[in-house]
Amino acid sequence: MFSERRFQDASKSKHVRLRGGFKLKARSKKLEAALHPRYLGLDVGNRRIGVAVSDELGLTAQPVLTLERRHNRREDLRSLARLARRFGVAGIVVGNPVHLSGDLSPQAAKTQAFAAELGKLAGLPIHLWDERLTTREAHQILYEAGHPRQQHRRVVDQVAATLILQSFINEKTASSC
Repeated sequence: MFSERRFQDASKSKHVRLRGGFKLKARSKKLEAALHPRYLGLDVGNRRIGVAVSDELGLTAQPVLTLERRHNRREDLRSLARLARRFGVAGIVVGNPVHLSGDLSPQAAKTQAFAAELGKLAGLPIHLWDERLTTREAHQILYEAGHPRQQHRRVVDQVAATLILQSFINEKTASSC
């Protein structure tokens, strides 16, 4: 006679019950998160912040939203920290806008200061990532997808954040192999 098993979705229960009272622990979400950490990707600008997040498997970056900057910097930081908690990310990847020569731009200094504050508030590690030409590439992708140039403003920052995060993920997986 076969033992009767009751399987449940891992998000609802952490145990699988077998007839006879035995309990087997199923993989917890914390273990899965340690194997495939999620990251939040940001394209920080003066007017908008593009936000992307990696999938649960840590393979692809997905666009989330474009945050319209407020006059209060603290509100922007709180909104991003809430998003980081909501998605359960292990770190935040922030696009670092350096010049094509590799020298720091004035915008890079502002972005680095913003990223440092965000890291303190969220309690997460910050990864500054080279974002050279990502906005231009994002405009090209949107143009090729048939989006009118006038409508790019709404989503170009999300696409740029996705490109930054995907570049980070690709480098991370290539270095771990």
